[in-house]
Amino acid sequence: MPKPTTQKNTSAKPAPTPKDWRADTLDRIRTLITQAVPGVVEEVKWRKPSNNMQGVPVWSHHGIICTGETYKDKVKLTFAQGAALDDPAGLFNASLDGNVRRAIDIFEGDTLNATAFKALVKRAAKFNGA
Repeated sequence: MPKPTTQKNTSAKPAPTPKDWRADTLDRIRTLITQAVPGVVEEVKWRKPSNNMQGVPVWSHHGIICTGETYKDKVKLTFAQGAALDDPAGLFNASLDGNVRRAIDIFEGDTLNATAFKALVKRAAKFNGA
């Protein structure tokens, strides 16, 4: 099994196949995360046939901040410690019953509040560093 690819410079972009709104959404998320947490590390993990061996982008800073998975109808951003994070803007809209993780499902045509998202990413990185 191939080792994960560590990317300190996130210009090398793992993209889902085919290149469509989901890939564009992940590109935007990638930009927002790197703006929110300078020095964030992106790795590609969990390469398997069900994701066309593209793997899953995982953003870390002193631990996993979040993952970005593409599905047929959505992009799912799962925050590893989401249940512990304050979410005043109400971005979390999935996996709300778990004790640890929380997720944001983004569907085609959805608009993500960039300011609130970057603040959430900063809180996740700060939580990891605590």
